[in-house]
Amino acid sequence: MSDDLLVRDEKAVRIFTLNRPATKNGLTLELNQYLIDEFDRAATDRSVRCLVLMGAGGSFCSGLDLKAAASIVDPEKAGDHLDRYFHGLIRAVRRITKPVVALVDGPAAGFGCDLALACDIRLGTARTRLGESFVKRGLMPDGGGTFHLPRIVGVAKALELMLSGDLIEADEALRLGLISRLLPTETALQETLLYAERLAAGAPKVHAWVKRAIYGSLEGTFEEALSIERQGQIELLRSKDFLEGVSAFFQKRDPQFTGE
Repeated sequence: MSDDLLVRDEKAVRIFTLNRPATKNGLTLELNQYLIDEFDRAATDRSVRCLVLMGAGGSFCSGLDLKAAASIVDPEKAGDHLDRYFHGLIRAVRRITKPVVALVDGPAAGFGCDLALACDIRLGTARTRLGESFVKRGLMPDGGGTFHLPRIVGVAKALELMLSGDLIEADEALRLGLISRLLPTETALQETLLYAERLAAGAPKVHAWVKRAIYGSLEGTFEEALSIERQGQIELLRSKDFLEGVSAFFQKRDPQFTGE
């Protein structure tokens, strides 16, 4: 494991910290591969019920580390590298069935913004800055941002942000729905972990089906969305967690879900 990525568990929450503060947590091929591997590992670890992604040193992620980018921007290699290390990372974040929370404490620019957008929920602080800064480097978004951003903020606003490359401030990000809530900077990590622990206490199968239904609805038709809801609910009605949820309700206690 590289020191560029720190991984630790707090109860049922696995925390990933991008740890390249000197570059505002700029990404390299190696770091992206570490992230892909760790997300895939967490996906199959039954003890992990929620994931948190954050950055060290007052930044979330500045995107690609341009000083380490010579091989990445080579047009002869760019396609393979984009597929494997960049689109591969976004796919790894999106395919996991567990809740993924991004703590965007500081700037998230370029691919760093796209990485945050791929997470299920984004929490911010007064230091949060989000922006699709690719255009300022003569590039276009390449981390799924063209899919996620217009679905969050609408087509016109997404075009404005992508064509200008401007960073938006925390209050505006909250208003647009890019982040769900603003946390005090001093206690942001503690509050994020408490939030993640509450999610981790939920029923894993429900989380998986809700994510499948929500993301499926973005890509399919209304009838397809109803079909996914039907499939999921029938399976969940047969689960032990459903019986536990009902028992807990009648016994006036918190449910203890196991994912079964």
